[in-house]
Amino acid sequence: MYRQGDVLIVPVEEAAVPASAAALPPQQRDVRGRLVLALGEVTGHAHAVVGPGELRRETGPFGAAWLHLPEGGRVVHEEHAVIPLPRGWYRVVRQREYVPGAVRYVAD
Repeated sequence: MYRQGDVLIVPVEEAAVPASAAALPPQQRDVRGRLVLALGEVTGHAHAVVGPGELRRETGPFGAAWLHLPEGGRVVHEEHAVIPLPRGWYRVVRQREYVPGAVRYVAD
């Protein structure tokens, strides 16, 4: 299990990835060629993955995200250390917080 700031990256067996995840369209890469896991609303910094692979997100405000890295990759961020990831499948979870009347993603 890997954590970078408010993003948790959990390795999962390929058999545990829901079939519905494979049917989701892959997320487009940003202008720097990265797969953005979370974008900081205040700073504009991003938790992103560099390397070959795909990121698929379920719809909805808190839909799950599934990351496939067939050759491994690296998680990068402007203010955090790089985290190397071995090849495989991952579930990406963003930290949430409760504020009176709502649940939201933690903003940095």
